Amino acid sequence: MTDILVFYSMLDPFEEWRDAIATHLGTEIRIERADAVSDPSRVRFALVWNPPTGFFDKFPNLELVINLGAGVDRLVSRADLPDIPITRLSDPEMGKMMAGFVLFSVLRHAREIPHFEAAQRNKQWSYRHPRSASDINVTVLGLGELGGLAATEIARQGFRTHGWATRPRDLPGVEVHYENAALHDLLANADIVVCMLPLTPATSKCLDAAAFAAMKPGAAFVNVSRGEVVEERALVAALQSGKLSGATLDVFASEPLPPEHALWTLPGVLITPHLASVALPKSAAPQIAFNINAVRSGAPLANVVSKLRGY
Repeated sequence: MTDILVFYSMLDPFEEWRDAIATHLGTEIRIERADAVSDPSRVRFALVWNPPTGFFDKFPNLELVINLGAGVDRLVSRADLPDIPITRLSDPEMGKMMAGFVLFSVLRHAREIPHFEAAQRNKQWSYRHPRSASDINVTVLGLGELGGLAATEIARQGFRTHGWATRPRDLPGVEVHYENAALHDLLANADIVVCMLPLTPATSKCLDAAAFAAMKPGAAFVNVSRGEVVEERALVAALQSGKLSGATLDVFASEPLPPEHALWTLPGVLITPHLASVALPKSAAPQIAFNINAVRSGAPLANVVSKLRGY
């Protein structure tokens, strides 16, 4: 009997994902869009991004949930999540994409691009002499798979790079700190702070008014993790007061960011619509197929999510 992999995402193209995954699976598995499932009882696998409440209740024989991305906070916090394994994507292309975006963001602030953008709008030839990368401190908060790669790339460009993690890590060119007490000292010495923390109960709103107050005057802030890690009112206040010189923000507590939100019009702020890193069908398909075949054969899964840790 043919098993079904059900696909749900409001953002990702079903046909591209179906065709990419199908090349790695046998004919015993059919890939179907969630709104066109032929027989819910035959759905054993689900590839999803933010499915609606009650989604999983439709499939009584579900054995594996694959999150269509690296961030799983919205998935593991759901009350309707079945007690079955959850895996996330760990795609090298996603890592490269994220590292590239983070490096762009760091360079944007290191080279004072917001100043030149404002000068251009005012038709001003406003020269500022570039600083050497070795004179600029960059702190990366969160050194998981994506954060570690991004921090290494920043260090490779010559920036003095520090990282903050939950445990020791050995990353070339990165000075790693892993004690909670070290956070505010790291913030106080950073010219640019990059947030790559996963969203967990421990990190929710951990970048609050006290954290922004601890930052070096004139520092810049980059967030590519989750909006809920930041207390947005405190971020707005830090930008409005001039405590922060600018920000590059890809994630927000409410997405899309409401039109009336103050962040839209603050000087030095760049807003992008949660696109720093996305899963790509061709490069992610092999690992999706690997875990599906592992379930069918009873083999160990790769990239399993800990519901306790939240990542």
